[in-house]
Amino acid sequence: MAMVWETWKATRDLGRLYDIASVFIRYGFGDVVRRLELGAILRRAGRVLDWQPSNEFLGLQPPQRVREALEQLGPSFIKLGQIMATRVDLFSPAWIAEFEKLQHHVPPLPFEQLKPQLEMDLGQPLEAVFSEFEIMPIGSASIAQVYRARLQNGQWVIVKIRRPGIQPIMEADLRLLLQFADLIETRLPNLRVYRLKEIIEQFAHSLQRELDLMTECRNAERAAINLANDPAIVIPRVYWQWTSERVNVQEYIVGIPGRNWALLEASGLDRRKIAQQGAAALFNMVIRDGFFHADLHPGNLFYLSDHRIAFIDWGMVGQVSLRRRNQLIDLLWGLTERQIETIIDILLDWSPNEDVDEDSLAIDLEIFLDKYHNVPLKQLKMSLVLGDLIALLRRNHLSLPADLAMMVKVFITLESLGRQLDPEFNLVEEARVILRQLFLKRYSPQAVLKRTQRALQESSSLLLELPRDLRRFIKLLRTGSLQHRISIIELNEFSNRLDRAASRLSMSFVTAAFIIGTSVVVASDNSTSLFGIPLFEWLSLGAMLGGIWVFISIWRGQGRRD
Repeated sequence: MAMVWETWKATRDLGRLYDIASVFIRYGFGDVVRRLELGAILRRAGRVLDWQPSNEFLGLQPPQRVREALEQLGPSFIKLGQIMATRVDLFSPAWIAEFEKLQHHVPPLPFEQLKPQLEMDLGQPLEAVFSEFEIMPIGSASIAQVYRARLQNGQWVIVKIRRPGIQPIMEADLRLLLQFADLIETRLPNLRVYRLKEIIEQFAHSLQRELDLMTECRNAERAAINLANDPAIVIPRVYWQWTSERVNVQEYIVGIPGRNWALLEASGLDRRKIAQQGAAALFNMVIRDGFFHADLHPGNLFYLSDHRIAFIDWGMVGQVSLRRRNQLIDLLWGLTERQIETIIDILLDWSPNEDVDEDSLAIDLEIFLDKYHNVPLKQLKMSLVLGDLIALLRRNHLSLPADLAMMVKVFITLESLGRQLDPEFNLVEEARVILRQLFLKRYSPQAVLKRTQRALQESSSLLLELPRDLRRFIKLLRTGSLQHRISIIELNEFSNRLDRAASRLSMSFVTAAFIIGTSVVVASDNSTSLFGIPLFEWLSLGAMLGGIWVFISIWRGQGRRD
């Protein structure tokens, strides 16, 4: 308990800690609060918790209670829930379904509370920039609110304004969450399977980016460049002259909102074509570019009158390195060709875990592949295939890297949206067409030649440096300066423990000798003397002083090592 108190007593966020603990008790999670010893911590700070849960929430399922608790705790926890909604590798579908509800509307603040900050960031009165400004928000999220306005040149734009005072609140919550993660890792081992520390670190990285509204605009421009040759996709234009950390101004998209299915049905647009174009764009973002929209839901889509699709709100993006994309292609190839060893190597590289039973994993993979062997593509649902694969990972104590977990979540959402647009939509078939193109591109003569050239450059560099390295090596041999050092953590720790034990044993012997010597001095009646003191007593006194010197030397050496 003392150690836990030391962790928390220096924090300036105890008031917020009280609020968090109270909300979780109210929603029926008092046992977690008690096991983390938060009640005792707050009691030392002079705050006493009411341990009585609210009866109105006890009839709800745990996923719903957690979601409602996150909503009540405010923007930071809503954003954390949105991150957890992307971790399909860690949470079951029931939890993911609840976390996804956190994407919805957040009650807006009155515009009067935002206007002073907006004018400060614009550097001039509102009327100097906008000829019209609609003070009713068209969107309200955990970090910012969105308004429609008209520039002086007549162009309609959206103005996204960060909620005033939100940054210190979210930073305080982040500090608390990081401390929670450490406590949960040590005190609630049954929750380690959810990798809460990893999720909170992912949340921290995402939060730092999203609090800066310029990041969203940089993401949008990067996506626009990547998709410049895709006429079916629209990315809003950014007005940089009025964009800063707390406000951004972007093109207002005129189209059918992704949530308005009735309007889309009445529009006469070819919904199958829209679904195919959207799928192709997402696959290109993920596999070709390694940079994709990670907050895919109907609220961030608009369907335009010429069958184009507009992707808005680029605050949350996913990035997949070239190495990871190549591994992904190899994984898909391994699944197709039943190359179990290849699949296992990739999965273990993604989630190294010493507790994995590779034989059990291989059997699970065989069963998984048998389930989908020879099933016609039209009968396959990507969400079911990915769901079974994710369940396989969970059973074998494996997880996906955060970037791939986001990607899997995007594909599952994409399939759901595609089937809503077109009941015959088959994401597996769409993926097969695109992946075939990527395979051909990866192993095309130009690509192979490029990789060969890179390998030759690296090899030639190694060969050119080899004579110099050999000369250095031979020089070290001649001078006897060549040393080979191996550091093994376990052996070092064992050595330290042995050293400490030997030191303590030596101290014990010295102490024993000291006691015995003192006894001899006291008891001795030797008649041979020097300066009136028996000679044997002189010898005993010398031994005692020598023992004290050895004792002090050992003690000092032990202190330096520790």
